[in-house]
Amino acid sequence: MSEPAIHGYHAHVYYDADTLERARAICETAQREFGVQMGRMHERPVGPHPDWSCQLAFDQETFGRVVPWLAVHRQGLVVFLHPLTGDDLADHRDHAIWMGAVRPLNLAALMV
Repeated sequence: MSEPAIHGYHAHVYYDADTLERARAICETAQREFGVQMGRMHERPVGPHPDWSCQLAFDQETFGRVVPWLAVHRQGLVVFLHPLTGDDLADHRDHAIWMGAVRPLNLAALMV
């Protein structure tokens, strides 16, 4: 069985109304320090994500710098990380890495 090719990664920083500015600072710092692509600050659940979130997109070469930095600088926020293999369901369900509490994803949003 061949391994799926990884084309990049997404890290989703989860937050709520009380931690919105903390999350924004973390995401903006990651963008500035590592050149990751920062998505919108969603103030509602989007797609499979059960909480408000901001997506950080980056390549394999950046992984080794971004992930350890997030582990140390997430300030108690949950970070959901997954590879991009072209199989969204497997990426979110089977290949996920969690920092902090594991949150229940809405996987039905990926089965359409």
